[in-house]
Amino acid sequence: MTVSRVHSLTLTVAGVALLAPSTPPAAAPQPRAEPAARRAVSVAPPGPAVRGADAVTVAGSPGRRADSGSGAGTAARRTGSVSAAELLARVRDCTPVSNGRYRKDHGMRATVPVCGTNEAVFWKADMDIDCDGRPGRRCNARTDPYFSASTAFPQSDGRPLSSEELPYVVVPAPSTVWNYRAHGVRGGSVAAVIHRDRVRYAVVGDVGPADIIGEASYAAAEELGINPDPHGGGTPADVTYVVFKNSRVTPIEDRGSAVTTGERLARQFVDSTD
Repeated sequence: MTVSRVHSLTLTVAGVALLAPSTPPAAAPQPRAEPAARRAVSVAPPGPAVRGADAVTVAGSPGRRADSGSGAGTAARRTGSVSAAELLARVRDCTPVSNGRYRKDHGMRATVPVCGTNEAVFWKADMDIDCDGRPGRRCNARTDPYFSASTAFPQSDGRPLSSEELPYVVVPAPSTVWNYRAHGVRGGSVAAVIHRDRVRYAVVGDVGPADIIGEASYAAAEELGINPDPHGGGTPADVTYVVFKNSRVTPIEDRGSAVTTGERLARQFVDSTD
């Protein structure tokens, strides 16, 4: 099955239907939108629980609350890398924090809620390849017809991130459906991305259209064993994104720090109790 590729282009037309923040660009990066032919602009209202490979059980009670005392003790007893199975068990139930649902691709039904706990937000979707940012051998205007040489969040020297080198995930632009900034998420926030039996750590590195979710960089896809080709790569399902609230890697391009911080936060997350 060919995966419909989507990713975000720099917002240059004032009429694009995104919620542009009024703060300076450094504090509130501008989302980048696909052409209307590739991206839908409407978001469906909340619907029934998602079913299938990306299903989560929508719970009617608040998300699990971490106990800092018992959680720390458990973490001391359990060491080592967190498995995909542990993380997937922790996000099995969904308490929606979004006011609606997102499409995975243009033309599809909106079926993906953003879920939340006290420690993280998460969603289960596909993975489209965001090859935007600093041009390289694999990500450039020749390999990607929708290439944009910028990312919403730059690295420490002011240059765009490199999709080829840095594992990063894309969050939807703020809207009435969900505003990532209101949930402790920002550029450089640490994310765990799970596909099958693999867990890899990334940062929030770009902002996409307001109605579609499920996108990550070339490097993130490659680490997960997903075809990273910006033209026809990605995977249609079975990817879980967990973003840890109020976390941040500084500088954003510090890949090693994303891994060490991600492993620590993931262990705290799976060991937290109700």
